[in-house]
Amino acid sequence: MYTEDLISRLYKTMSLIRRFELRLAEIYHTDAIKSPVHLSVGQEAIAVAVCDPLQKDDIVSNTYRCHATYIAKGGDLNEMMAELYGKATGCAGGKAGSMHLVDMKNGVLGASAVVGTTIPVAAGYALALQMDAQIAGKQRVVVSVFGDGATEEGCFYETLNFAALHKLPMLFVCENNRLAIHTPLEKRWATERMCERVETYGIKTHKVTDPDVFVLRELVAKSVDELREPKSGPIFIECSTYRWLEHVGPRDDHSDNYRDINEYRCWKENDQITHLGKMLDEKTRKRLDDEITAEIRASEEFAEKSPYPANEELYKHVYAS
Repeated sequence: MYTEDLISRLYKTMSLIRRFELRLAEIYHTDAIKSPVHLSVGQEAIAVAVCDPLQKDDIVSNTYRCHATYIAKGGDLNEMMAELYGKATGCAGGKAGSMHLVDMKNGVLGASAVVGTTIPVAAGYALALQMDAQIAGKQRVVVSVFGDGATEEGCFYETLNFAALHKLPMLFVCENNRLAIHTPLEKRWATERMCERVETYGIKTHKVTDPDVFVLRELVAKSVDELREPKSGPIFIECSTYRWLEHVGPRDDHSDNYRDINEYRCWKENDQITHLGKMLDEKTRKRLDDEITAEIRASEEFAEKSPYPANEELYKHVYAS
């Protein structure tokens, strides 16, 4: 049903994200990484399913938990690691850290640590692409990825209205892990019917509870094709997921007793990386795993050898004129 090329590609990207972040967790306590880290372990399938159907010049906007989408969209791994190390060769010159990754040459719009604020920025970019398409004759697409906590910000609803009003080429993707830091969804929302709320703006919605990466990828591919049609209007996808580690930091926080460990066990049983790995023959899987090992090692070496920013860089890029 699925080609070996597709299975291999999805497996490698998801495994790269997982293993890269687990390596970050291993070295975090050495103080080599100069910023807090919000890891996506357990949530990799969404980023990969969303980014795989996109073209290189399509744009992805993200929240502070942005490692997975950065890598899935083709962000430079060496520059990412250097950024986490606070080095001058980082994707933002060592100034931004984990929560503000950017790689415009690969379509990664800058992320932000402020919850929800990247959503209206993505809409502005989508408006610009819509206007540009009238001249270029090709419609590029913007994908805005955010968590369920961001849907409680006023700018989320303002952006839904703006995107629907102007029929923007924009895909809204909510990674619903049912947690805003430590507060579960049922203690924050009077109703869990997120898609129904979004539909009141005249936006087409989809809710995906199946963890199968192929199911979500197919839906995203169809949605992106729709968005390339002139004035088709935005689309919203809610994706159920689960983060395996703590909200911020490298550790397992199940001992904190704010969530049921059985939820974690259930999601781990359906881990898509394990599932895809079993779909590949041992030789192919080993080759891909070896490639991942080499790429992560190379990114560490690049970051370690890179210089810190010069003192005169401190006041650069503070203001725009």
